[in-house]
Amino acid sequence: MSDSLKKFYVIAWVFGLFFYFLDYVIRSAPAVMLPQLSDHFDTNNLDLIWMIGTYYYTYSTCSLLAGIALDKFGGKKSLFVGTFILGMGALLFLISSQFAGISGRLLQGAGCAFAFPGCVYLASKGFSSKSLATAIGFTQCIGMLGGASGQFLVGPWVDSGMDIYTFWLWSGIFTVITAFALYFITPKEDSEKGTDANSKKVGYFETYKVVFKNPQSWLCGLISGLLFAPTTIFAMTWAVAFFEKDKQFVFHDAAVTSGMVAFGWVFGCPLLGFITDKLGRRKPVLIGGAVLMILSLLQLIFLPELFPAKISMFILGVGSGAAMIPYSVIKETNPDYVKGSSTGAINFITFGVTTLLSPIFSNIFGENLGNVASGDLHFQNSILFWIGGIVLAILISFMLKETGRKVSNVVN
Repeated sequence: MSDSLKKFYVIAWVFGLFFYFLDYVIRSAPAVMLPQLSDHFDTNNLDLIWMIGTYYYTYSTCSLLAGIALDKFGGKKSLFVGTFILGMGALLFLISSQFAGISGRLLQGAGCAFAFPGCVYLASKGFSSKSLATAIGFTQCIGMLGGASGQFLVGPWVDSGMDIYTFWLWSGIFTVITAFALYFITPKEDSEKGTDANSKKVGYFETYKVVFKNPQSWLCGLISGLLFAPTTIFAMTWAVAFFEKDKQFVFHDAAVTSGMVAFGWVFGCPLLGFITDKLGRRKPVLIGGAVLMILSLLQLIFLPELFPAKISMFILGVGSGAAMIPYSVIKETNPDYVKGSSTGAINFITFGVTTLLSPIFSNIFGENLGNVASGDLHFQNSILFWIGGIVLAILISFMLKETGRKVSNVVN
């Protein structure tokens, strides 16, 4: 590939980062506008949380379709479709009906499924192998920064009187503009012209058969899902309400505190990735990050005077950066020709776990939110629920094969 063509892929990757940033802003923003959305869609808090959680139904399943689309049709068409769908999903939130809300959230999940695999795809085309890991780490940073902004910035804006119509309108407009920018900037590939012989040889789902037949792929997805769940379900959906109702935080403080988790991701994802690359081993850093998550949550409920809740949630976010390590492991434990599909597969499993856990947590703890005699006990039990999931992730990690460069059994 010529250097000039690589430059176009790098430029397209930059616009892909806008897509990934908007992905996380739109994913996390509903958590800081629950009362407004309840009024807007004329529903109660619990039903609204279910509506917001439908995001993960399409996100997990469409992750598989994103992998196939990128392999078969390239980045130009795939990223345009994914970004445009996300924009339409955001604009549907302007309509005051539950059907529009559910449809919008489903479209948001479907569109966002293309963001991370698409950015990785463009980065692999534009960067050399020496700098690819850095580019992917920076990609994850931008996504996490979007998650922090969805709560850190949007929360205070809503609290100061910003109309949620304004937020969803401009989110949708910016996303649609990004879709067309990606379409016109991303180079057209040979595979899109039908001349890629390798693309023709492999069936649409053949690569996924290879990935899903490998038990290590399932272990990677389960571990990542269990480590992501406390952040995606609790921090990005429920935390503002829990801090308000159970801990009696004012809305602004609750929004900022919950947003610190995503802010911690910004540092944790590249930091833990750098450490595991330096050590040449994956499992010690993976388990260490999970242990840090447990310690931060235990401190939050049993020693709240030791650190402010903002610091505890930030440390939780740093530790949860370990959830990205299985994304490297699944690529290293599967053959080269399924590397692209492995990203779609682990997204599917990871957020499949989220999809299963979200209604369980909502039914156990969401129904009692604000209606219990002791808010502290309710808050404590909800945190212990997530600690149990993290402990399970650590136990599963012991069954994972070490794939770091210092071991000889890495799949090349």
